[in-house]
Amino acid sequence: MHWPVQEYLERTLPKGPGGSVAAARGGRLVHCAGFGWADRERRIPAGCDTAYDIMSMTKQFTAAAVMKLELMGRLRTGDRMGRYLGPVPADKRRITLHHLLTHTSGLEDVGDDYDPVSRDAMLRAALGSRPASVPGAEMRYSNLGYSVLAAIVEKVSGMPYERFLRRHLFGPAGMAHTGYVLPRWRRGQVAVEYDSRGRRMGRPFEHPWAADGPYWYLRGNGGLLSTPRDMYRWHRALNGDAVLPAAAKRKMFTPYAVAGEGPEGKLYYGYGWGVLPRSELGRVVEHDGGNDWSFGEYARFLDRGVMVFWITNEATREGRWDLPEINRELTFGIARRAATG
Repeated sequence: MHWPVQEYLERTLPKGPGGSVAAARGGRLVHCAGFGWADRERRIPAGCDTAYDIMSMTKQFTAAAVMKLELMGRLRTGDRMGRYLGPVPADKRRITLHHLLTHTSGLEDVGDDYDPVSRDAMLRAALGSRPASVPGAEMRYSNLGYSVLAAIVEKVSGMPYERFLRRHLFGPAGMAHTGYVLPRWRRGQVAVEYDSRGRRMGRPFEHPWAADGPYWYLRGNGGLLSTPRDMYRWHRALNGDAVLPAAAKRKMFTPYAVAGEGPEGKLYYGYGWGVLPRSELGRVVEHDGGNDWSFGEYARFLDRGVMVFWITNEATREGRWDLPEINRELTFGIARRAATG
């Protein structure tokens, strides 16, 4: 434990939710600990090696897979998606991989995360959907676009999506506890999720899943499981060239599309990352993730060499807490203490 971080968490976090926090400085893990319960009924505490659904933080790994395939000469981000998907309706022929990566494709979400949809059925739904805008016109967050990218990763590589990530990203980064079904999860390692009334909603794979992971309205855009220690290992890998060279990382972290406005000014979207060019702690690349039960944030403060990852398996409780509401305060509070303590 890093005591300045721990003391801050004890003052800031409400009593009740479970979760974990990791913080790194200069490539070194300085804090990694849990709070509350990973499984309240079985009295399993949350910790550094508890595995959670990291939700939309999955998108950075899909983007990194596309970057890896570009380095291998198998695709280019400027290519139109029809090059890899076959015939595309006229209203979608101009959509490029860049548009999909930056949420500027115009594709809107269809279906539910747990609908039992195959890859090809997802692609038919995506290609048959009505676009919300013309490609490149505006940033409209699209989970469906990242599922399409995961399908393209499979078609181009000839490998299942998770297996490609494991061979080319997770393996080189030393991330043995990240994936859908390939990791060997220890009994009780995966956190149980709870809703806003404190009711047990189960573990991610206890919802409708295919044999090889979530169905395709969730695959590629969310649903990966990981641990705080593995997310630190991902940060360490991105600090060097073990997974991607500097040019590919610059491309991922470029602020392409305006995603919103915050206290520090405009927030942009790169490839699988939110990009904050200026803040009190310098440049930040980040992504949060949430579903009906859990919430988390992963942030890398590039000018300080600091990483923060925090996640909870009970994001809200009616009348008691709302952790997404304090995301910025919590993330920057941890980062400030990790940077100077």
